This record gives sequence, C-alpha cells and structure tokens, in this order.
Amino acid sequence: MRQSVQELAEKYQNNLFAIAFHICKNKEDAEDVVQDTFIQYHTIKKNFESEQHIRAWLIRVTINKAKNMNHTFWRKNKMSIEDYMETLVFETSESETLFETVMKLPEKYRIVIHLFYYEDYSVREIANVLRISESNVKVRLSRGRSILKEQLKEEWNDDK
Repeated sequence: MRQSVQELAEKYQNNLFAIAFHICKNKEDAEDVVQDTFIQYHTIKKNFESEQHIRAWLIRVTINKAKNMNHTFWRKNKMSIEDYMETLVFETSESETLFETVMKLPEKYRIVIHLFYYEDYSVREIANVLRISESNVKVRLSRGRSILKEQLKEEWNDDK
C-alpha cells in the first residue's frame, strides 16, 4: 500500500511536528525533521501493509530524525551568549560592557557593528558579504551607533 505524500502530510503533519518538537524543543528543527520524514517516505520504494503501518513508520522515522538532530555537531556545541561571554577576556570592564551591549543589539545592527569594529571590514566589504548596498550598511552602522550611544550613556551614567 502507498499513499501520496500530500495525503499523509494533511493527515499526520501536526502529529509528527508535535513529536519532533517534543524531542528537539525547537520549532525550526522540528519543521525540518517533519519535512525530512516526508522526503524519506517519498524516496523509499517500500510497500506498506496498511495505513497504520505507514503511520507507525512515519512516527518512528520522525523520532529517529529528531534524536539525530539533537546529536549534531551544531546542537552539541551551541552555547548561550552568557556562556560565550565567560570565555572571553577583556582588557577593561568598559570594553566588556561595550561588547555585551553590542551583542544585545537587533541582529541587523549587531552584524554590521561587529564586522566593522571587531573584524575591521570596510563598508564595501560588509555590503558584499551581506549582499546589501553600501548606503544600507552606512545606515545600519549609524542606527546601531545611536542605539549603543543611548544604552551606554544610561549604563555609564548609572555607574557614576
């Protein structure tokens, strides 16, 4: 017995997502696991005895893929920003505070600020890496600096 992937996705996608999410504890990884499960079903040439057999197979594959996802190099070596900060050595407490504040910026500002100041990339190089215009890089740098100035002014005024 074979059913189309579309039929199975309509019937079991939510159940498989719940199973994968329970194991991965991450929405994006769970979605990837479910998608990979349906891709594997589509590519195998196995005939199943019944719909219950198909459902059991889908669940088993989902569980295995979700467990494998948890054992990937990326997931094992991921660390929180707080843990990462503890591994860094700063010359002064001000440079540590500055770095922490940069890391809390919205991503689009944090990336250009980091590349410009910490990695010494030029505006043109950042534009090429991020595939955005040079003027967009300049705007993001300017806005990121403004946010940093406000946040650091508050923090450094509190220290005095």
